[in-house]
This record gives sequence, C-alpha cells and structure tokens, in this order.
Amino acid sequence: MHVSVVLLWLGRAAVGARAGAGAWHAAGVSVEAITLIVGDEELLVERAIGDVVASVRAEDPEAEVIDLSPGGLEPGRLAELTSPSLFGGGKVLVLRSAQDLGKDLTAEVLKYARTPADDVVLVAAHHGGAKGKALVDGLTKLKARKVSCPKVTKMGERVDFVRAEIRRSGGKISPDAARGLLDAVGNDLRELAAACSQLVADTGGKIDDAAVARYYRGRAEVSGFTVADKAIEGRLAEALEQLRWALATGVAPVLIVSALAQGVRGLARVGGAPRGARGAALAKDLGMPPWKIERVQKQLRAWSGDGVARALAAVAEADAQVKGGAADPAYALEKTVADIVAARG
Repeated sequence: MHVSVVLLWLGRAAVGARAGAGAWHAAGVSVEAITLIVGDEELLVERAIGDVVASVRAEDPEAEVIDLSPGGLEPGRLAELTSPSLFGGGKVLVLRSAQDLGKDLTAEVLKYARTPADDVVLVAAHHGGAKGKALVDGLTKLKARKVSCPKVTKMGERVDFVRAEIRRSGGKISPDAARGLLDAVGNDLRELAAACSQLVADTGGKIDDAAVARYYRGRAEVSGFTVADKAIEGRLAEALEQLRWALATGVAPVLIVSALAQGVRGLARVGGAPRGARGAALAKDLGMPPWKIERVQKQLRAWSGDGVARALAAVAEADAQVKGGAADPAYALEKTVADIVAARG
C-alpha cells in the first residue's frame, strides 16, 4: 500500500474555496501521501473519513483502524503506532480533536508527516480556528491534498447537496423538486440524506415536484427522526403527539417508518458491539458518526436484547403495512410506536 498520511481539518481557516458536491461524495478516493480534508459539517467529514478508509481497505482489506484523541496520545505513542509491525498489515490512525494536541504533539505529528511510515494512514480531525493552526499550516506546507467539507448554509448549496444525494442513490431530481424537499424536511443533512434515499427507492429514481408532493404537503415541522427518538426513549405520549403532527404537516408514512427502522437498527448495531468500546472507535465499523453512537449507547441503557428484537419485528410489520398492507397507515404507525415503547425495558 502507498505510504500515506491523511489530515482531516474541520474548519474554514486557511481555506480558499468552499466545497462542491464532489467533496461530499468522494467515492474512489485515491490514497495520496497527505490529504487535508477541511470542514465542520459532521456528516460530510465522516463520509470523507469513510471514503479514505474504504480506499485503504480496497488495497489492504485487513487494514486496522485505530481511533485516537489528544488526551490518550502521550508523547512517543505515535512513533510506537507507526513503527513496523512483525506481523505486517496496514493501519489507519484517526486522530480526532487535533486542535487540542498542544505544541509538543503537534511537532511530533509534523515530524512524522515529513517521513511517513509504509502502510500507515494518519487521519487527524481539526475543528478549525486559530487553536492548533500550526498543525494545519505545517501540513499545508507539506503539500497536503485538500478536500473541503464546510457547513452547508446557503440555499444553493443545500439544493446541490440534495441533487448530489439523489444521484448518489441512483436517481435524478429537478432543482425545483429539490427545493420542495428542503421545504418539507428542513436543513439537517442526516434527515435530508435519509429522505433522498427513501424517495429514490419509492419512486424508481426520477423525482419531480409531483413526486415530492406525494410524500410532503407543506413544511414538516416534525420529522420521522423526532418520532423515533421519543419512542426509543420511552416517551409514548410525546412520540404519539409528534407522530400525529408529522403526518398532519405532510411527512410521508414510509419516511416515518424508515426513521423508526433506522433508530431501532441503531440499537441493534451498537448493542452488538464490544462492551466498553467508545463511539469514536466504533464509528468506522458501524458506519455511524461518533455522536450518534454515543447517543444510542445512552438509549440502550433501558433496552434488553429481547426488547430490541421485538421492536425490530414491529417496524418490519409497519413497513409492510404502510406500503399497502394496512387500510389506515396512521393507525398502523401509532400501534408501531406503542409497540416500540412497550418493548423497551
């Protein structure tokens, strides 16, 4: 595998231009000596990290992914992790919160970056700003390859994101339909990504204003993810209230089921991980951002394995019902929410 060092910097300092859709979906990333990924949009940064890991594992399927933080990276640890192994095999070292490294550890990382080890990829996430800027400046001087993942704040950028998401799922959407979807779902990229994937699956891929209107009427003040979170946390009255409001404001039943399914599957995936593992360490294996894993870990404290299995069965039944098996999808969703809450504990 190519000698590689990858730097992820989350922030806008020292960045000349904002990202286009290509930075959001960098499938097939080539693993170069140094890559600098700039931005503070968590979903996009996590995808960028995942793209790099996938590219490394395309060359070395057994490459080990190790998550690190400044608090656990004592002097000399980087040299230890990047030294040749008797057993061979590649490594991806993901160093998060790199702005907190401090002067000595920053110098150690830059020293390593000048002569990186064979079969090692170093991923360092920096939140941006002035703190820790010496690391960014140093790696920039080393001609780091740059990928930008800034916050998606402008309407035009969000429209581009939606259209790129639809293409990523194998579909096509008009600009007007993309704006309609934004009006319905809101600006959260996680929810937008889920909605795009679901729309492509349910429409066959060609999405226009009429297709969006079939699933959304007016602005959705409540999303399926809100309903799912309250149900998983055992707040039945609030979950039902949010469900009814979501349906009243035009959220399609299939999207609510999709959110419920993602929430319950998240419980199953995180619950099946090794005990004591931290969110950042599980992010790559589970394909979930660390903050989401940590949230699910808190939710799991009130769940048993049997309960999660019953909840999975409930959402599977709901999926069949809202796609044609039930005369009243709203009633089917209310029953599913109640079943999920009952399975908890």
